[in-house]
Amino acid sequence: MTNQNLELQLHSIDKKLDLISEELAVVRRQREELNELKQDLTVIAKDVFNTAIVELEDIAPFVQTGDFLHLLKKILQNTRNITNVMTQFESALDFFEDAKPISKELFNTTLEKLDEFDQKGYFQFIKELMNVADRVVEHFSEENVKMLGDNVITILETVKRLTQPDMLAALNNAVSIYQSLDPKDAPQYSIWKVMRELNTPEMKKGIGFVITFLKKITEEKRIKNK
Repeated sequence: MTNQNLELQLHSIDKKLDLISEELAVVRRQREELNELKQDLTVIAKDVFNTAIVELEDIAPFVQTGDFLHLLKKILQNTRNITNVMTQFESALDFFEDAKPISKELFNTTLEKLDEFDQKGYFQFIKELMNVADRVVEHFSEENVKMLGDNVITILETVKRLTQPDMLAALNNAVSIYQSLDPKDAPQYSIWKVMRELNTPEMKKGIGFVITFLKKITEEKRIKNK
């Protein structure tokens, strides 16, 4: 073997030794990093364990060892139910995601409608109604409200009768006649003229209506008092 060949082989061996040294250095560095990580994890695990012990001491009087086993059994027994709940929850999330555009449009429509109500004065009207309610509350006592509750059926029946078409027509006619009369232009009547007017068919009919009305009221009152 020539010297040249020997040098080439030695050079090749040196290169291989360098590679081996580098690999060993990498392995050594990795082993040191793993050791450091192990030490860090050991410290963290120890802190977590100590913290868990301190925290569990607060609930120790309320929990027994068998409770955790019972809880685990319940979870395992209801795995299917838990899965169904999670599936429904995911479906609900998908529904909310799909409903976002509709909700946004509905929200914008609601804002537009509220703005329209505000421009028309609805909110101001409601505010004034609240002021009226405040005045009513301040003016009427609890006893007055109780009496109103006791008589609300009678009040509603009276309002119902007053809102009948013939009754409204009669009231409207009476109001119209009253508005057309002017006290300043009312004629003066002497006793004799009043007597003559009372003898007219219109006045006789009117007096008959008033007397009949008063008699009906008296009879109705007597029936209720029995």
